[in-house]
Amino acid sequence: MKRALNILITSIFIFGLSLCQDPPDPPDAVTKVGTSAANWLKVESGTRGIAMGGSQVASGRGISGAYYNPASIAFIEASEVYYSKSNYLAGITHNTIGYGTRLSSTDYFGLHLFYLDSGDMEVTTVPSPNGTGEMFSVLDISLRLIYGKQLTDRLRIGGSIKYIREKIYTTQMQSFVFDLGSNFNTGIYGLKLGMSVSNFGPDVQFTGEGLDKVVPDSTDISGKLSKITKKFSVPLVFRLGIQKYLIGEDEESISRLSVSADAINPIDYTVYGGIGAEYSWNNMAYIRGGTKLFHDTAGMSLGGGLKWSMFEVDYAYVNYGILKETHQFGISLNF
Repeated sequence: MKRALNILITSIFIFGLSLCQDPPDPPDAVTKVGTSAANWLKVESGTRGIAMGGSQVASGRGISGAYYNPASIAFIEASEVYYSKSNYLAGITHNTIGYGTRLSSTDYFGLHLFYLDSGDMEVTTVPSPNGTGEMFSVLDISLRLIYGKQLTDRLRIGGSIKYIREKIYTTQMQSFVFDLGSNFNTGIYGLKLGMSVSNFGPDVQFTGEGLDKVVPDSTDISGKLSKITKKFSVPLVFRLGIQKYLIGEDEESISRLSVSADAINPIDYTVYGGIGAEYSWNNMAYIRGGTKLFHDTAGMSLGGGLKWSMFEVDYAYVNYGILKETHQFGISLNF
């Protein structure tokens, strides 16, 4: 156990150094942007996590934290239902529905559905650049089954299998990918460590009616574009993070203040980070804030929540600079 702890602490230190370095100049930066498909899988969900700058791999709790770390489900006390809706960028909306339950003293199960809708857009062609009068939309769906287990009083692990599907007009893509994660309470000044790997799976390729049009200059003997489309990897993401209560480590404390930080390493982007904090009063009122580090668009985030009996309502705001801001609302029921 001590050896594993030393390895984790060393890994966090190395990631921390990489985040503290100045980002490279644009000519020298290798971001790998555009080298993966299904980038909507990196759209964060969970109102609490979004308000805290996405720093949830160690601090995530319950079904709403499963996006960042499937081990978060192993913190559910009994059963939980969660729903959130986000007014995202460029008129896009995304919704999350989740359910998690405790099967036994050490075993947990959950369902998590995420879907993103672009809304209706007008079809344009070369002959009709102003629109053909026909409409189309983009719909992305991720449905995951989650299993979590509490191995000891300090170590929780989790995994999920996700069915993903993307539909653009008359073309579509579908596949299965996997997530793995862990949450470890070091017992050292209340420090918690989290780690997860998301979207591990095979390469994907679009198929459909829209790719069967004849292409005169195609090198394929059939002259169909579908024969020359390529497979792309899904956006594999590695997260490593920490959480610490600065005030009120005891769960019965009236006032509690926690801070968290994540290092995030996607396969198609440079390493970036997220930091956040949450203040809670009497386990009833919550104030949250955070920011992304070295991210090209996302900046400061704010939010809060109110909890009464079995119900909790949350709100999150994120500033995306020139892309403007997003708003997310969430509600959960614990029973």
